[in-house]
Amino acid sequence: MRRRKIDGCPIAGALQLIGDKWTMLVVRDLSAGPKRTTELLEDLHPISSRTLMGRLREMEQDNLLVRNNYGGLPRRVEYELTERGRRLIPLLDALMKTGQALECNDCDDRKASAGYYCDFCPEGDAGERWIEERPVISEPIEPVEPIRRRQDDSIVLL
Repeated sequence: MRRRKIDGCPIAGALQLIGDKWTMLVVRDLSAGPKRTTELLEDLHPISSRTLMGRLREMEQDNLLVRNNYGGLPRRVEYELTERGRRLIPLLDALMKTGQALECNDCDDRKASAGYYCDFCPEGDAGERWIEERPVISEPIEPVEPIRRRQDDSIVLL
């Protein structure tokens, strides 16, 4: 697992594991089941094949997904989430609800541009494999008050 020493906070550790925006989108697309590299490239457009392959390698090293090589000509490789990778699905659900609450995008926008809903979309039925209930947020999310650290006014001389 890739780890840089930060501050020991579980949030920082999770963010290191997630990495960039592509990781969660790969998890989103694999949440419905195994996919081939070409399917992931198509679903994640405009990701480059180099970026996708690098991300898949890192996710495999982090035990978030498994690469199944079925061999043959042409070579057939599929990727699927591990149990550890499926633990990220509730985070996807939270991100979707946050995106809806902030009115970032609408599922119909993707349907119009790509011609289909993503595998995780509540409008489709493929995403229901892992998450049983997906209520739509109708009430505003209450902000959480951050815990304040004690202010340190000491001066450090080097």
